[in-house]
Amino acid sequence: MASRQPTPLESALSDLRQAVGPVTFPLPLARAAEQQQAVAEITRQLDDYVLPRLATIDAPLLAVVGGSTGAGKSTLVNSLVGRRVTTPGVIRPTTRAPVLVHHSSDARWFADDRILPGLARSTGSRNDAQSLQLVTDDSIPAGLALLDAPDIDSVVSENRALASQLLAAADLWLFVTSAARYADQVPWDFLHAAAARSAAVAVVLDRVPPRAMHEVPPHLGQMMSERGLQGSPLFAVPETSVDADGLLPVAAIQPIRGWLAALAADQSSRIQVVQRTLDGAIGALVTRTPELATAVEDQVEALDRLRAEVDHSYAEAVRTVQVQTTDGTLLRGEVLARWHEFVGTGEFFRALEQKVSWLRDRVVAAFKGQPPEVDNLKVAVESGLESLVRGEGDAAAERAEASWRANAAGRALLERSRDDLTRASPAFDRAVERTIRDWQGAVLDLVADEGMGRRSQARFLAFGVNGIGVALMIVVFAHTGGLVGAEVGVAGGTAILAQRVLEAVFGDQAVRRLAETAKEELDNRIEGLMATELLRYHALLDATPVDPAAPARLRAAADAVQRARADGLPSASVRDEAEPALGAAEERRAIAAPTVSQVPYTADLEADVLDAELVEPAPVRREDLR
Repeated sequence: MASRQPTPLESALSDLRQAVGPVTFPLPLARAAEQQQAVAEITRQLDDYVLPRLATIDAPLLAVVGGSTGAGKSTLVNSLVGRRVTTPGVIRPTTRAPVLVHHSSDARWFADDRILPGLARSTGSRNDAQSLQLVTDDSIPAGLALLDAPDIDSVVSENRALASQLLAAADLWLFVTSAARYADQVPWDFLHAAAARSAAVAVVLDRVPPRAMHEVPPHLGQMMSERGLQGSPLFAVPETSVDADGLLPVAAIQPIRGWLAALAADQSSRIQVVQRTLDGAIGALVTRTPELATAVEDQVEALDRLRAEVDHSYAEAVRTVQVQTTDGTLLRGEVLARWHEFVGTGEFFRALEQKVSWLRDRVVAAFKGQPPEVDNLKVAVESGLESLVRGEGDAAAERAEASWRANAAGRALLERSRDDLTRASPAFDRAVERTIRDWQGAVLDLVADEGMGRRSQARFLAFGVNGIGVALMIVVFAHTGGLVGAEVGVAGGTAILAQRVLEAVFGDQAVRRLAETAKEELDNRIEGLMATELLRYHALLDATPVDPAAPARLRAAADAVQRARADGLPSASVRDEAEPALGAAEERRAIAAPTVSQVPYTADLEADVLDAELVEPAPVRREDLR
């Protein structure tokens, strides 16, 4: 076929295909599995039917024969064709590989992957659900093809999925059910789907006991009317015996043959069926796509909530460390003991009552020679700070894990994680040690830079970098806004003493600035440390394939399709060549228009073979195909 430019509707539908295809629902939210199935159904509908049919509106009408297990689909197809082209079975499931029967002049329409591109073509009998067996038979009129589909309620899930796929690719559903199972839920699920997208449907009620012909078909017709299928033909086929070839008597299926033959013979009627089904399928896509967009937004919102929960957990850890490194919490235990050991508790506290200049002299004397206690104090500060940060890191992990564990989406992510998110990462302890040592080094550099540029350089050297550094750390641990924060208790006295030491070297204003700088440096390092831990959770969230931009793309694509659809569907070109002639109906049992008018059902209930009955409507009318 010659290349052609796609219509605006085809382009819009192609864009819709690109928007829908990548959509996933990885979080187990309400209806997530259903919406993921909808993605598969929409993409298959576009690939298998809508786009190919729009591009080849002149292609033959494809009637898919589908229905319940054991309803007699294959027997019906064979009987309509007039010979065995598909193999019925008594062991369930019966049909496996679908069989497509077409006229020889229509072979070009089905040999390639125009429709159902995922199924390989074959010309021999195969028991493979992933292949499509093509059968050429001129008993089928040109312009019509029959496809025998697997059971919609097969015990084999692969068969059920294939049946759904084939029915979605049909221009016309020839839906077969039996008198014993016509009220089952599974057939009606499919018929509801057909009604929802305005697909052309004809129902064959098979194996109707003679005595039930006046009761069961009208009841099924009433059910169809109540469920939106009031315009669909209903054929009742009596329960009867088959011949040696497994074919039903001609009289039992002649109304179905006649209806299909009349449809095949009228190109205008065929196009009306195609356009009705195609437009209904496109309308269903337009309706379903915004639902996908809403479901994706639910996924995005769930991820945002999970992200906010872990962010809050680690922000709380950072805040707690920030508070406890300024409120005197660290000036207890080992740190306090080492400080007292370093400065000589009694002498220094007595000095608080003397003149500052006298205290300064005593401090200078105490710090000369860098006593070993300064290193012990530095280690104690390091240890106390590390213990605080480690504890908050573990607490943050526990909070984060508990918040995720409280809902299905969070649990799903936790199960995908290769890390133990109930506690801090294995590398966290080493990272804390390195962070605290680096901060202490930064504090020593800070006081060294400050001290070397002052006139009090000699006094600074007398105290020593380490001594001044640990004194600044002590001030930081009870420091708020440049002032001593703990005003009572031993911790407060400790911080006051450390501040006096620093003021003796740098002066009041400098001490405040140094304390603020050191505290900011500590806060930034702790925040960076916790952010690294937080990345474990963010990595899980970021790896979850939900695109926040997808909802907008989906809605825009659906709107574009709706606008293009409003301009109408393409019409078929009028064929110049004459339709191929049909063989004799009685000799070859071909699908051919009946030569006599349909006679209302009046058969004797005791007869062995009854004529099929076209319950409603009567002979084909063009308005019934709209």
